[in-house]
Amino acid sequence: MIRLVEGSDLSVRRTLRELGVSRSTFYVCYERYRENGDAELEPRKPAPRRHWNRIAERERERMVEAALADPEKSPGELARQRTDRAGQFISESSVYRILKAHDLITSPAYVLIRVADRFQHPTTHPNEFWQTDFTYLRVVSWGWYYLSTVLDDYSRYILAWTPGTTMKASDVTETLDLSRAKAGVDEVAVVHRPRLLSDHGPCYVSGDLTAHLRRHGMQHTRGAPYHPQTQGKIDRSLRRALQPPPLPRVTGQRDSSLCISQAAADDLDAPRTDKEEDNGSSQTAEPTRCIGEQTRRKCLL
Repeated sequence: MIRLVEGSDLSVRRTLRELGVSRSTFYVCYERYRENGDAELEPRKPAPRRHWNRIAERERERMVEAALADPEKSPGELARQRTDRAGQFISESSVYRILKAHDLITSPAYVLIRVADRFQHPTTHPNEFWQTDFTYLRVVSWGWYYLSTVLDDYSRYILAWTPGTTMKASDVTETLDLSRAKAGVDEVAVVHRPRLLSDHGPCYVSGDLTAHLRRHGMQHTRGAPYHPQTQGKIDRSLRRALQPPPLPRVTGQRDSSLCISQAAADDLDAPRTDKEEDNGSSQTAEPTRCIGEQTRRKCLL
């Protein structure tokens, strides 16, 4: 490149433009060539980047030795041990990377939880076992609301439900109070109070709910983690209660442009009774047609 520029009849700028080389690159190379000759233009390996906070190799070896001496300790425990004994701080993530580079990180010990397909002791009568859970409700222009519900496991009857803007233990106790009043378990002397089944939500593991249940003589059972089928009954009940209503059916015997439900069609086609016939000549087919138009109009809305 330098020879071409020196032997060119054009200016340096035009020559470099034809070669596609920037002037700054050319002048840097030309300055190095003038100082040290051709040897300075040989390609050189880039110098390794030096990080000011890089852990020294000796410290890395010490962490590996400590991990081999006590393989039961986790990277966090090894990091705290190094800080306590040597007075040198090293983060848990750094210890983890060092041990992983030396293949000293073992796979975590997973705890397998076996869950049954059905309850071991199924319910035999109402008010023996209650299920409770929260669900979300979005009210347009108002925001999100939370519905606390208590369902009887045997009859699948919803004893009580309370909407609110929070998911606290006080909301759960309020729903339980309504359920006990509805079932009347406090009005008679019973040997076994209803047992309560819930998930592991913060409001269900709080001490306030535990004290409330103990005060009323109720036992509390929590479902298995990551197994929503345990509370399948109340989940299905809430899903069925909150699903949108079905669209009205269109009868094939009438005009397809009119959307009218089957119940309204049966009402219109029902024969008139004697009482309706005795009301006078004012009840003719015209009022019936008006009622039909009103029903159709409501269905279309």
